[in-house]
Amino acid sequence: MSKHEIITTDRVSEQIEQLVGRGLNAYNDEITGYSDRQPLAVLVKDSETDEILGGATGRSSLGLLFLDLFYLPKSLRGSGVGSTILKTFEDEGRRRGCMAAVLYTISFQAPGFYQRHGWERFGEIACEPLGTSRIFMTKRL
Repeated sequence: MSKHEIITTDRVSEQIEQLVGRGLNAYNDEITGYSDRQPLAVLVKDSETDEILGGATGRSSLGLLFLDLFYLPKSLRGSGVGSTILKTFEDEGRRRGCMAAVLYTISFQAPGFYQRHGWERFGEIACEPLGTSRIFMTKRL
């Protein structure tokens, strides 16, 4: 029998992420019998400099759309760009055959933004600092 050592690190390299991801993906594919996962990014860029200014990233997998990260600089907030990015992200999920979408946001970030676009809370958990919470949301596509 081989010996194992459990370690803890705050240095999660791309190699570690790929190893764990490949293993989990292989297990999921074996159990479900198919693999439909695809990364997704919807970005906004400066048309003069081609610099990426912000956007949304996530993935689709097993019929669900995951919105992982969404950022816009202050100069673009409230201009409608965020709504366009979110709609484009959702539309791509529909095109991929996703039935629903999920995300989490923080109470000081944008739960109201998502609610205005038809997202619903399905969970909330307190976090730091005091009075702050993570809000889990979903939307039928």
